[in-house]
Amino acid sequence: MSPLPVYDVIIAGAGSIGTPTAFYLARAGLRVLVLEALPSVGQASNKHAIGGIRATHSDASKIYLCAETIRVLSTWQEVYGDDIEWRAGGYCFVAYEPAIKQTLRDLLAYQKSYGLNIDWQDAQGIQKIIPDIQPEGLLGGTFSPDDGSASPMKTCFAFYAHAVAAGADFHFNEPILSASVVNGAVQSVSTARGSYACKYLINAAGSWASEISRLVGVPLPVTPEAHEAGITEPVQPLFSPMIVDIRPREGSSNFYFYQHPTGKIIFCLTPSPQILGQLSTDTSEFLPLASQRLIELMPKLRNLRVRRTWRGTYPITPDGLPILGGTEALDGYLLAAGVCGQGYMLGVGVGMLLTHLIEGRLNSFEEECLRALRLDRSYASAEKLK
Repeated sequence: MSPLPVYDVIIAGAGSIGTPTAFYLARAGLRVLVLEALPSVGQASNKHAIGGIRATHSDASKIYLCAETIRVLSTWQEVYGDDIEWRAGGYCFVAYEPAIKQTLRDLLAYQKSYGLNIDWQDAQGIQKIIPDIQPEGLLGGTFSPDDGSASPMKTCFAFYAHAVAAGADFHFNEPILSASVVNGAVQSVSTARGSYACKYLINAAGSWASEISRLVGVPLPVTPEAHEAGITEPVQPLFSPMIVDIRPREGSSNFYFYQHPTGKIIFCLTPSPQILGQLSTDTSEFLPLASQRLIELMPKLRNLRVRRTWRGTYPITPDGLPILGGTEALDGYLLAAGVCGQGYMLGVGVGMLLTHLIEGRLNSFEEECLRALRLDRSYASAEKLK
């Protein structure tokens, strides 16, 4: 009987997190295999993402990890030569209610303590940044100019190409079907095509992370939640930032949109109540809800035609924060799961963190991320800027 192919690391999932993780691990000299159920990279949640990347969060770990992503992607074309459509348009969280204003202002000192370039702008300041924003009732907002956007698909493919060049193997149309655990450690995984031995198994399977985790006997509190987005016809340049309105409305708990460099407006909302499950067919309910919120925030867009809508899933955790790192129950099993729809903006930072964890050279910020985002935490806190 021939021996199994042996890898240092096997990654489940070739998406926003698995693909950059493969790049950093392969570049570190490790033998890496990525097993993906779909035909190519970025074909699950990555291709449904609208492309926003912000370090503006209320959680220290997400601030750090997303800032690392921005640091890399903002210079990607200069360093690696690939145009991933990076644009530093900024993020603007607007306030039309006193409670929202208080929340945003209360977070500023905390956010600045982690190095974020962010400030409060009064209503006039916001109107200078976004001239066509709804002025009625506007109390101001925060603006973080270093945040931005890029193409999720182009980014994922760029990481894939460079990961392959660095020696990583990618097997497509090959989902993991079972795993072998011996003496409390992952030994190998099996697919319909064969089995592969490994020292580490990284679960970066997005909305399918719980299914992968069941194969190794580790329960994972990650559930897919359906979200929809839309895109309009192109118009002349009107504004640069991603505009985020965290006011709850009937049918939605927040709304956000930005203008792509091509002139199209891309928009998304968080449904309320949650819609749980692996649902990928868009609905007739989404566009009326989203259009109303879009027009409320920018009346000038009322006559714009929508070209298409689509639906994908967010891998949700009870507290809205990712689950990262190892587990007490199983040696060699690493989690990069439950990113709550922010895998694209977290992916690069997570990939570097996991590489440093395997290499044994974590910095103090990464150590704190792993403590805060471990599987056995209390899940009692909540992200204020989901």
